[in-house]
Amino acid sequence: MLGTVRGVVVMGVSGCGKSTVGALLAARWHARFVDADDLHPASNVAKMSAGEPLTDADRAPWLRRTGEVIAETADAGRAVVVACSALRRTYRDMLRDGAGGDVAFVHLTADRDLLVERTTCRTDHFMPPALLDSQLATLEPLASDETGTTVDVTTAPETVVDRVAAWSARVPGVR
Repeated sequence: MLGTVRGVVVMGVSGCGKSTVGALLAARWHARFVDADDLHPASNVAKMSAGEPLTDADRAPWLRRTGEVIAETADAGRAVVVACSALRRTYRDMLRDGAGGDVAFVHLTADRDLLVERTTCRTDHFMPPALLDSQLATLEPLASDETGTTVDVTTAPETVVDRVAAWSARVPGVR
């Protein structure tokens, strides 16, 4: 069970492995896993599927709902790991506000070439590779006052999860 944080958000741009790492981490911690992509309204999915980046106005209801899911899960006494892009500080602040407290962030990173390769190879996702550059331009790294860590994802997902678990064991309240 997570300690003083309300949940853990595995964040980053498309293709970095948020869903894979998030699901593995949740399984390790016996936590609920939520893919925030499943919380997007149909209008957002249609927009992204058409290759059009979302605006902050498009994202706001989705981020609020994602924060609410974190809060609902934490209020029920369960740990939760959420896969969510959370690209900007303001988006992460919205998640914390909706969660009703601190949220830990695991920022997954990789070089652009690997991200392009991953997004080009997948066929089961609404996010087209063409939007990767807009996500990279939007991305703001974690600030020093945010609970979180940054992990390179060029290794196997299980190794990434091992690194996150090692980090969480050293940070009071994360696990």
